[in-house]
Amino acid sequence: MTDKIEATILANIQRLSQALEEEKKMITSTDGAFPSVEGLKEVIRFANNIFFPDLFDKRRNGCEIRSFYIGVAVEKLYSTLSKEIARALMFGTEIREEEAFRRGKELAAAFIDTMPEIKRLLYTDVQAMYQNDPAVDNCGEVILCYPVVRAMVHYRVAHSLFKLNIPVLPRILTELAHSATGIDIHPGAEIGEFFAIDHGTGVVIGETCIIGHHVTLYQGVTLGAKNFTLDSNGHPINVPRHPILEDYVTVYSNASVLGRITVGRGSIIGGNVWLTNSVPAESRILQRKPMATTFIDGLGI
Repeated sequence: MTDKIEATILANIQRLSQALEEEKKMITSTDGAFPSVEGLKEVIRFANNIFFPDLFDKRRNGCEIRSFYIGVAVEKLYSTLSKEIARALMFGTEIREEEAFRRGKELAAAFIDTMPEIKRLLYTDVQAMYQNDPAVDNCGEVILCYPVVRAMVHYRVAHSLFKLNIPVLPRILTELAHSATGIDIHPGAEIGEFFAIDHGTGVVIGETCIIGHHVTLYQGVTLGAKNFTLDSNGHPINVPRHPILEDYVTVYSNASVLGRITVGRGSIIGGNVWLTNSVPAESRILQRKPMATTFIDGLGI
């Protein structure tokens, strides 16, 4: 390395080490109290071992062996999650470290108390996918191969943490699944039992969506907002703005269901439909020919 190259590298190391004013405004924590993405990946790995022990660990069948391996996984999950919760609580807040780690332990235990219900819900999702797809031979194949299972493990774990008012971590978990599967589910969405997403790529489910039981979505479906209510500073206000899908609704590929509307029980929304108004139970919504519309005030549809 020549003296000139070395001087260039050292000079830029010094410049890059200095915090920008924008950085100081955006990143308020300077003590390394950041949640760890790798730590949260470990949480999901332990969760898979607990929810699907016959498929995601190396144990052998047997009641005592099963209890031992699940016990180990729960202990590891608790230890890792309690630390990540503490870091999330300290991220951009004034909470003291000692208090954050005390709360982290309490909240991690509260999450573990929700895991039996998460497991029950996940098996209804697996069953729904198995019943909806003639291409699958058994439920084990669904668990191992189908992106919806990966997305729903992340979502249902994240949703439980979201309901415990834990910051940051739920979004990280669902975005990890989004990156891996193309399925984007906000952890705040409410999703009932027996939920299926066939294929999955490009599905978007917004924060304030409410989805009932036995609902099926296909690839490219958007359950989104039509427009946003703004505060005096021009920032979007977090109010209910996404659809409500009642039980036994099916939404086919590339349909967009937008705004705080209700799709009635047992309805079918066809592919490529653009839906911005509520429809009653047992509706069949199809777009048979091109339709023209206009934009009003630049605020959306």
